[in-house]
Amino acid sequence: MKYLQKLGKALMLPVACLPICGILMGIGYLLCPASMQGGDITGFGPLVGIFLVKAGGALIDNMALLFVIGVGVGMSEDNDGTGGLAALASWLMITTLLSTGFVTTLFPSIADNVDKTLAFDKIANPFIGILAGVIGSTCYNKFKNTKLPDWLSFFSGKRCVAIVAGVVSIVVSVVLLFVWPILFGLLISVGKGIAGMGAIGAGIYAFLNRLLIPTGLHHALNNVFWFDTIGLGDLTHFWAGETSADVNWSLGMYMSGFFPCMMFGIPGAALAMIQCAKDNKKKVAIGLVASAALCAFVCGVTEPFEFGFMFLAPGLYVIYALLYGIFTVITTLLGFRAGFSFSAGATDLLFSASLPAAQKTWLIIPLGIAAFIVFYVVFRFAITKFDLKTPGREDDDDTDETKVTLANNDYTEVAKVILEGVGGKENVTSIDNCITRLRLEIKDYTAVDEKKIKSAGVAGVIRPGKNAVQVVVGTKVQFVADEFKKLCK
Repeated sequence: MKYLQKLGKALMLPVACLPICGILMGIGYLLCPASMQGGDITGFGPLVGIFLVKAGGALIDNMALLFVIGVGVGMSEDNDGTGGLAALASWLMITTLLSTGFVTTLFPSIADNVDKTLAFDKIANPFIGILAGVIGSTCYNKFKNTKLPDWLSFFSGKRCVAIVAGVVSIVVSVVLLFVWPILFGLLISVGKGIAGMGAIGAGIYAFLNRLLIPTGLHHALNNVFWFDTIGLGDLTHFWAGETSADVNWSLGMYMSGFFPCMMFGIPGAALAMIQCAKDNKKKVAIGLVASAALCAFVCGVTEPFEFGFMFLAPGLYVIYALLYGIFTVITTLLGFRAGFSFSAGATDLLFSASLPAAQKTWLIIPLGIAAFIVFYVVFRFAITKFDLKTPGREDDDDTDETKVTLANNDYTEVAKVILEGVGGKENVTSIDNCITRLRLEIKDYTAVDEKKIKSAGVAGVIRPGKNAVQVVVGTKVQFVADEFKKLCK
């Protein structure tokens, strides 16, 4: 669980880049409907719109690559950029070796299997991005101090990290070459099995769709229900101007349930997270989840919100996915029908409302109010009841450490005293810092002298674990951490 929470924190930086992109795309679609519906793009307003759509899409479409760098650097000790470089090497290796063109060259028979081809078409996804980031950062942490023979000394230390990551990625690619299409095909089979279950099947699909977002395998189910993998194509038939009379299911039932959840449910959940955040971290929580909620409402881009907590509180994410399933069943039974060509935000709702298959779109108001309330109540109850570590609730002291003042401005001297207090550099295995704390991993906890550490003028010492020491320095912690690292070399 601690590893997942560390991964969740590492994802915060790339996730923070996404909300503004989603908002830009939402504004762009409003200014330029042709970018979504097709047709000529003429006039100043539409040209500005398509510009904004492309600008926002530049990061949204390459989200996986952001995760590669974010996790590679964020999970590396010292947040060293070498971990990010190694992660990028891993990403390039995996996505190249598992690209459809190369895989079908190795095994030409795959080209004749639509499901397997589709699986490798979707290999460049956030899951592979996170996996590459983990490989890169792990290789950095394990091999950054590697000593090689003299004739290979040029590749010693950090220079060997990307090389090792590349070798590991080759092995991982071989495993995925056989495992990925099996998982993808299995989910397509599941999709086929629930396609004839009516409203319940739509709910199961929506639940699995959200649940599989972290892995990228939701694409398998999407292709069953939204496109023509098994003859359904809910999305394509909806936007082709058809109605339920033209198909053998209620057209739009596999898209409609997402609208109340994305437009109103996520803002409700975001409000719960903000109110549950610690007082000294509410501004941080607002900056992350409020902007993500606005992004979800405007254009249905939900990843900034979801990746912001799915690894910090995986149990809550399961509940989140379950709520999607429940609301999809209710929406389907009530007869609300809307469709999307991008995602289930206000922009798509506006455009799809004029299509022949759209039904009872006014129900978005009562459904939205219900979704807001239910998501808010469920999230607030779960967060407080089980003390879940959503944004703004990380394991820190209750005092506002941003107001802590370091008693000694000689950072070198402060770092020296702290180092003596933790038993010297031989006792230190890991050095990191957050906004206000120097975070250390140590070998022997009995060698730690808290009084000695406090004599450096710091605000306090926290011992969250047997081999962990956190020194509360305040906002100048980065300067102390830099000097501490120099002393430990």
